[in-house]
Amino acid sequence: MTAPQHSRDLPEPTDGHDSDPDLLTRPSARRTVARRSLMGELWVVTVAFAAILLLLLVFILQNGQRAEVSFLGAHGHLPMGVALLLAAVFGILLVALPGTARIVQLRMLDRRSAAAQAARRPAPSSLTPRRSRSG
Repeated sequence: MTAPQHSRDLPEPTDGHDSDPDLLTRPSARRTVARRSLMGELWVVTVAFAAILLLLLVFILQNGQRAEVSFLGAHGHLPMGVALLLAAVFGILLVALPGTARIVQLRMLDRRSAAAQAARRPAPSSLTPRRSRSG
């Protein structure tokens, strides 16, 4: 079916919501959707990272009172915000290290499985198809 050429060829609205008389005569407004790009995603990540850094800076500045910190025999005085931020970073590392080890382990198992499947497949003997002997 071809697209209508004139406004009189356009179908009449079926429900009462599209009763605008100019809707039938104006050209259709098609919305084009832009594809996501790597630079666009990088921009979003950069803005989000800057917002997080700003929040961390506010946190550190608001928690400036001194705190005594002892860790593995080392003693020192740090601002409370810095001490809490360091504790959070060490907590993230304690979670990330075993997770990273598990990801590496799963990738190694996947590679071994793929290599075993490739070894089980028969190699193609030639590029020409075989003829059946039924004839």
